[in-house]
Amino acid sequence: MTDYFAVQLPPEQIRSISSIGLAHIGDAVYELLVRTWLCAGGKATGKGLHRAAVALVCAPRQAELAEKILPLLTQEEQDVFRRGRNANVHSIPAHASRAQYQQATALRLCWTICISRGGGTGSTSCSAG
Repeated sequence: MTDYFAVQLPPEQIRSISSIGLAHIGDAVYELLVRTWLCAGGKATGKGLHRAAVALVCAPRQAELAEKILPLLTQEEQDVFRRGRNANVHSIPAHASRAQYQQATALRLCWTICISRGGGTGSTSCSAG
């Protein structure tokens, strides 16, 4: 049986998934991280949890985070980031600019690559694996 909770994909399989597909996975990864962080931090009400999560996962906020971590990425991670930023996105939310949405897409792609390589377990870089 495949363990879908400990997914590690070989590099050739990661490259075969479209940038939009990888960003879609990354969106769910980040949403789960944010929800976990909020619950662990004591946000108890459903309404409060939802509002706080939306504020943290929206494209403009993700674009802010992308700007902060970009200088910390390895060359390989920057290449992944550029792949995501250059993805051909057809629709952009009304509350975000195209540039913000491209940055957010790039960040989500990085999360997916990190998780699929077994990262996100305390390592400072996701390029290992």
